Amino acid sequence: MPPVRVALPAVLVAALLASGAAAQTPPPDPIPEPPANWIPPDPQDWWTAQRPKPPEATEPLGPRRLGRGERLAAIDNGVDPDLYRLWGLQPLQSRIIHGDEMILEVWVRPARSVRQTVIRVTVRRDGDAFVQARAGLACCEPGIARRVGFDAKLPPGAAQRFRALRDAPLWASPRDVAVDDGGGVSEAICVDGVAYDLTLLVPGRARHIRRACDNAAIGEAADVLEATIGAALGQEPRIDVLFRGGADFSAARSAYGDLIANGGRLKPSQAGRAQPAGFEPPPEPPEPSSPAPLSGPAAPSPPAAQSPAPAPAADDGRSPGP
Repeated sequence: MPPVRVALPAVLVAALLASGAAAQTPPPDPIPEPPANWIPPDPQDWWTAQRPKPPEATEPLGPRRLGRGERLAAIDNGVDPDLYRLWGLQPLQSRIIHGDEMILEVWVRPARSVRQTVIRVTVRRDGDAFVQARAGLACCEPGIARRVGFDAKLPPGAAQRFRALRDAPLWASPRDVAVDDGGGVSEAICVDGVAYDLTLLVPGRARHIRRACDNAAIGEAADVLEATIGAALGQEPRIDVLFRGGADFSAARSAYGDLIANGGRLKPSQAGRAQPAGFEPPPEPPEPSSPAPLSGPAAPSPPAAQSPAPAPAADDGRSPGP
């Protein structure tokens, strides 16, 4: 006898499938009721409650105010203060530095990628140095997508390496340059490679240098790039993978050396801009050589030197009697 097949309505089939799925899926856990004495948090606490103090590496310079006669240095590196905040960094436009302090900042922007990296090294006048690095996707969202970063203190002695770079010939070069091989070749347009924006901030002035694509142009900044990028590597693996060659700019340095040796040069770019104006900061007051005396009764001053009294004359019998 052949098997009998019965066609079930589609509604019945759907109901049977739904009941089977409901039997296999456990019901969600019930939401526990708050205890009877539970008091909801005060919304005002969000603004007034004490928050943990950020670590020193997050803000190496701490809260500072401008002194008498001081002014903030003009920053013209193409980075708006609000953009710094999107990257989780204090704007360079508001940094106050004194004495032999300095800030060295490098932006790394590949031509064919939205992955960007910013590395900032701060050298404080007490000899401590700090590095802050951020990386992320700077495109297509109202923020920096997949942003990662860190703030760290550099090992002792790192400040000396960066202080030696503040007087490098690079900072006296034009902001934007074109490679001139000596044959009258026109300026090239950067369509591939990496662009590096370097900013040096010292008391009273800032310098911005942009080197892109051409190895000979990048090689002029090789020392600064190696020191800054090298200080950031080894802290965050998700940043390290962006620098497959590490902080090695020896090929760019050789290309720059060959350019100069063969009679070429880096000439100012036709689209280059002038450096921001600087000013001479006022000299810092000298530190006292000895601590001020503690409060209390003033110590008695030593007596003034007096001339000795003349000795009395000898009695020779001729003096009048009483």
